[in-house]
Amino acid sequence: MKKKVRFVGLDVHADSIAVAVAEAEGEVRSLGTIPNRTESVRKLIRKLGGAGSLRACYEAGPCGYVLYWQLSELGVDCEVVAPTLVPTKAGDRVKTDRLDALKLARCFRAGDLTAVWVPDAAHEALRDLVRARLAAKHDQTRHRHQLSKFLLRHGRRRAASKSAWTLAHLQWVRQQVFEQPAQQAVLEDYLHEVEHAAERIKSLERSIDEAIEKTPEKIRKVIDALGALRGIAKLSAVTIVAEVGELSRFDKPRQLMGYTGIVSREHSSGDRVRRGAITKTGNAHLRRIICEAAWAYRHRPGIGAGLRKHQEGLPKEVTDIAWKAQKRLHARYVRLMGRDKAAPKTITAVGRELLGFVWAIGVEVERRQAA
Repeated sequence: MKKKVRFVGLDVHADSIAVAVAEAEGEVRSLGTIPNRTESVRKLIRKLGGAGSLRACYEAGPCGYVLYWQLSELGVDCEVVAPTLVPTKAGDRVKTDRLDALKLARCFRAGDLTAVWVPDAAHEALRDLVRARLAAKHDQTRHRHQLSKFLLRHGRRRAASKSAWTLAHLQWVRQQVFEQPAQQAVLEDYLHEVEHAAERIKSLERSIDEAIEKTPEKIRKVIDALGALRGIAKLSAVTIVAEVGELSRFDKPRQLMGYTGIVSREHSSGDRVRRGAITKTGNAHLRRIICEAAWAYRHRPGIGAGLRKHQEGLPKEVTDIAWKAQKRLHARYVRLMGRDKAAPKTITAVGRELLGFVWAIGVEVERRQAA
């Protein structure tokens, strides 16, 4: 006789896991709390009757995918679900770990939860590296602001026509001398942090190049192919692949647009149709990269020396898609700006369509690799 499936809801924290079980056709009950340790998870699975009869879920969060991999190794069918898409009742005013686990088990059994994509080891490593580089860029900007505002407070200003943060600008900063030793110490500290941030970014970018060489060929091929698109250089292509994974997991480009949160929100009823700003309920890193790349389509279609070099050796189908993207997206930009649309809104619309071409290239390359 086939065992009935049990649905397990897990509310995961750094040191503890609240557990609840929903029987296939019965009650939903809490099993208490266990330590967030490998051996404790293994004992829980044995207590519940073995991996074959269990389906588990927990919310995506700061604990990452460690528990997912543990359960997968034990043979348990596990899903990581989107926390923002877990159904909630308007009247709920009490929230505890026990109640959260019960809700997950109940909703999981009903099929009301939305699973997120869990990256494999190669994608997760690449994504961690790309996000570390982004964090370093944010730190560099913060340190530059601290240094420039410190100099401005003391009337140290370079000519307005001179570019900031070039080698000449840094040399000018090094030549600044303050009479007060305390202020000189502040200058040297800020300057040290700016230079350290620059070295940190260079080091991470070298590590990204090395990581690309060590990734599976399928990933490298997609990264190279995305470079055929205007506005998407190596770092942007790496970010897209690291954040999305396999582009062919989306059946249609509209699904990728929704995953990015770059589609319009809607509140329609009957004959009334109301659409607003973009949802932003998707991957923010991917949305930022796409919107940055979309600015390149302000310019008329053309293939410069840099883009031509990126397209060398790529399949004709890929370069044809990239050329079609240039013509369509530039025309889209001109048409929207001609209607007096605000530039940010226009770029968002162009970025949304750019995702369609990203999807088309990714699917084409992945299909060729699978053949």
